[in-house]
Amino acid sequence: MWYFLGVFVALASQVTALSPNYIACQLQKPAGLSPLIGCPAGTIYVSATDPTAQFSSVQAAVESLPPYGAATLLIGEGDYHETVNVSRTDPVTMLGQLTWSTAFDPTGNATSRNLAHIWDNKYVITGMDDAQSAVLVVSPNFNGSLIGAGTTGAPYQPYFGNVDFKAYNIDFENRAANYSISQALVTDISYANASFYGCTFASYQDTWYTGKNASTYVVDSIIYGMTDYLFGFGTAWFQNVILANRACGGGITAWKGTNQTDAPGNRYGVYIADSKIIRSPDANATTVTDSQCYLGRPWNDLCTAVYLRTYMDSSVNATGFIPFSTARPVIMNTTYYAEYMSYGPGGNTTARASDHILTDSEATNFTIEGVFLETPQWIDYGYQI
Repeated sequence: MWYFLGVFVALASQVTALSPNYIACQLQKPAGLSPLIGCPAGTIYVSATDPTAQFSSVQAAVESLPPYGAATLLIGEGDYHETVNVSRTDPVTMLGQLTWSTAFDPTGNATSRNLAHIWDNKYVITGMDDAQSAVLVVSPNFNGSLIGAGTTGAPYQPYFGNVDFKAYNIDFENRAANYSISQALVTDISYANASFYGCTFASYQDTWYTGKNASTYVVDSIIYGMTDYLFGFGTAWFQNVILANRACGGGITAWKGTNQTDAPGNRYGVYIADSKIIRSPDANATTVTDSQCYLGRPWNDLCTAVYLRTYMDSSVNATGFIPFSTARPVIMNTTYYAEYMSYGPGGNTTARASDHILTDSEATNFTIEGVFLETPQWIDYGYQI
């Protein structure tokens, strides 16, 4: 056992695009050894197939957690058909199990590497709130998770949920349909801090939601979608991600801002840095995406959306950003859309509105510290890409 632990520790010091803090825990162990070797003390093992696991359901493991103290879950290889709802305030870390054969492949990514798949297949029908379709909910309570409708959304809630939720190398997917059947969320992060590393998020409409008074950070991950698949009301930073267009509808982003009446203290905006926008490898062969996808449309007139140093393939329309709908046919001057150093076939900004293109000096305002107005302590800066 000690030999293998030594190997894990040695590998951890050389890891890139994985977590040096957790890789020793995440790697599958040889038969006869505990899967929890190398894990933080008290880690809970979840497995859909291993009878030695403490739980076979991720949600059951979450519900077993005491209200106080940091908690870590190791999620074993397999499919988990369930909704995961995290309402506790203290830190929660979810680690997806990895295998030696793919974890260190320099050509790999989250899709080829991850072994733990959490999925559900709910979509919004009449009478449902969008939140009720989400696969992963991180929110202080049911009311806090609600998204609501219109330009102001659900009523403000005077609560805050998880201060430090993290997930590593887990696939989250809404399998409601293989087209945009309706709103079918993967995440609902509201009134909470959450960060994700080497994960995938897959749906068609409204894949990702960062809600009121929420702050989220996503790195080295893949988000699949079609319509408004990054939407929200809080602050979201996407770093070195792939935005995979399964088809085109609405915009890639659809964000709201606030006048502080609807959500006092709310910081808001979606920021995409050093990333790629591509036609999804799993897009239907007959689906036309060339020049059909727009960078964003404003969910309300205080929307903020910024792309920094992002590759854009031919699926991105030369116009870039568009009005929300024919009922709101103008992008108001209270909406802030911007790009900096976009490149690739869809990154030609000559047809964009000139005031949307940042200068070198203006771009320096958009950093993690500048956007979150602090250096967030809930981000794992040791995760290397």
